[in-house]
Amino acid sequence: MSDAVAAPGLVLSPTASVGDGVTFGAHVVVYDGVVIGDGCAIGDGAVLGKAPKLGKRSTAARGDLDALVLEAGVVIGAQAVVFAGTHVGAGSIIGDQAFVRERTTIGPDTVVGRATGVDNDVLVGARVRIQSQGYVTAFSVIEDDVFFGPCAMTTNDDHMGRHPKGMPLRGATLRRACRIGGGAVLLPGVEIGEEAFVAAGAVVTTDVPPRKVVMGVPARMVRDVPDEDLLERWT
Repeated sequence: MSDAVAAPGLVLSPTASVGDGVTFGAHVVVYDGVVIGDGCAIGDGAVLGKAPKLGKRSTAARGDLDALVLEAGVVIGAQAVVFAGTHVGAGSIIGDQAFVRERTTIGPDTVVGRATGVDNDVLVGARVRIQSQGYVTAFSVIEDDVFFGPCAMTTNDDHMGRHPKGMPLRGATLRRACRIGGGAVLLPGVEIGEEAFVAAGAVVTTDVPPRKVVMGVPARMVRDVPDEDLLERWT
């Protein structure tokens, strides 16, 4: 393990790769093939590289998965679970009790908040902020610099499980620098435009154009995002 520091109870596969300066909390489990980059910090009770156990009716892809990769400086919180086949970019934080499933990519310098669920086959960009207890459903895309508020969620199945066999599920697409308020719900397949603003508690049933503010149930456009609120004024 090079110069890694490990608290008691570490279970580390002999096929895992551990970089320099890695620290492990107590009772961490690291499965086969996991790649942990330099300077990563793994919290107590975290599970890395877990393989999925799919139900008979699951629509998730089956078969072999690539190794879990944590790039340099990633922080994994206590009791977080990160599956095989996922890639976490440098400097990102996966919060305590978060759950990140297979074939998902998390970009650099992104935060996945406490007790957040990120499903399989999700693409999350760089510098994204997913707040505590958010839910990102399978097949969603979140571009760079998005803010995703606490307890906000995406959905991907209009038929709630009663759809023809083989019908693809559709997650939401969140374009660059859009902002999603706490407790908002995004219905399957909706696209939130670049720099758009979804108010807290809104239920978004249709696409939101770039730089529009929406609120309500169902969400309706109420105004434009002003120039002074654009990301370029805050970086």
